[in-house]
Amino acid sequence: MNEKKPIALDVHVKPEGLSDHFAFAFVKFLRFFADLFFRKQYGHRAVVLETVAAVPGMVGGLLQHLKALRHIRDDQGWIRTLLDEAENERMHLMTFVQIAKPSLFERTLIMTVQALFYNAFFFLYLFAPKTAHRVVGYFEEEAVISYTHYLQEIDEGRHENVPAPQIAIDYWKLPKDARLRDVVLAVREDEAEHRDVNHDFANQLAGKLTPSAV
Repeated sequence: MNEKKPIALDVHVKPEGLSDHFAFAFVKFLRFFADLFFRKQYGHRAVVLETVAAVPGMVGGLLQHLKALRHIRDDQGWIRTLLDEAENERMHLMTFVQIAKPSLFERTLIMTVQALFYNAFFFLYLFAPKTAHRVVGYFEEEAVISYTHYLQEIDEGRHENVPAPQIAIDYWKLPKDARLRDVVLAVREDEAEHRDVNHDFANQLAGKLTPSAV
């Protein structure tokens, strides 16, 4: 039986051209405010950021669906991949809601940030899909870094390694005695996979790889 190949964690796609530099700068801008606001409250950071992370896949899936209808052609699997990504990020959120238990202020922040980000990302994807996928790729690079820091906090005893919520055990098929650390490992692997997929989509749209949904 073949074992699943581990996903590399230290991947960074070097920006090339104005589009990539814009995407990278935009994500670093968001990272600055996330670090400023949440500092080392990684559970609460995850709750807010996962509500944003679940937006791109749904937007991309919608617009790729409409494009496939307009052009009367197959989408080469992009729609399902993007919608699965959105669902996966939503499960991250449902898990961390049970762990961090967001306050009323954080729930209000979530609604505000999601409304702003959804509209901004919709128009970005509509007019510049390559840039949109590169934004997500860099966003996921930062997510991998954040969850790695979260693991360090757990390992060094600054965050309690609480029992994993049942929703996480069921979704990732974790052992019944799984802990928070097991959940963070699973989520980090998901984010690394989303990183690679979105950078690959951006490369395809840039003509660097054989395009499958242009």
